[in-house]
Amino acid sequence: MSSDAPEAAEVSHTPEPEAPAAAAAAPATLQGPKAFTIALAVLVFDQVIKFWMLGSVFPNACQPFSPTPAMYTPCTVPVAGPFNLSMVWNQGVSFGLFRGEQEWVRWALAAFSLGVAIALGVWARRIERPLLGAAVGLVMGGAVGNLVDRVRLGAVADFLDFQSLHFPWVFNIADSAITIGVVLLLLDSVRRDVRP
Repeated sequence: MSSDAPEAAEVSHTPEPEAPAAAAAAPATLQGPKAFTIALAVLVFDQVIKFWMLGSVFPNACQPFSPTPAMYTPCTVPVAGPFNLSMVWNQGVSFGLFRGEQEWVRWALAAFSLGVAIALGVWARRIERPLLGAAVGLVMGGAVGNLVDRVRLGAVADFLDFQSLHFPWVFNIADSAITIGVVLLLLDSVRRDVRP
């Protein structure tokens, strides 16, 4: 018995092209621009706040007041609760560590800060992880912020004071950025170690 029904179309068994490798499908995004943007934001914010403190807040609250470390004028402005603004000139590194009165210490620390900033800038151009990019940007901006103080003023201007909470240091925005950046660096390192 013959059938007039058309023959079923032949099914093609041509193999489909393989999907590209996952790495090629989603190229990593370099975090350098983000790191440099964060560094610039930290630098500008740090310097604007310091300019305001030295040019307006302390001169209006404390008379007489000299905005240079050469003629240091102790000054404390109560703000709220345990938070005060206290003028301190830091001739050491962050949070007043390794203080030195000699002029060569100032320039040695300035050179060290510049070296750190340059090394971080070179590293930032190759970073691919967002958290690491943010961390490097914060540390870089803080290092340059304190570098500007050393070159322009002779010492770093510190004023954020929580000593009534038994926190032993007076610090500034740049110090805060460096500290947060280091914490994020450690967190990024831990996340890399525990990732399967």
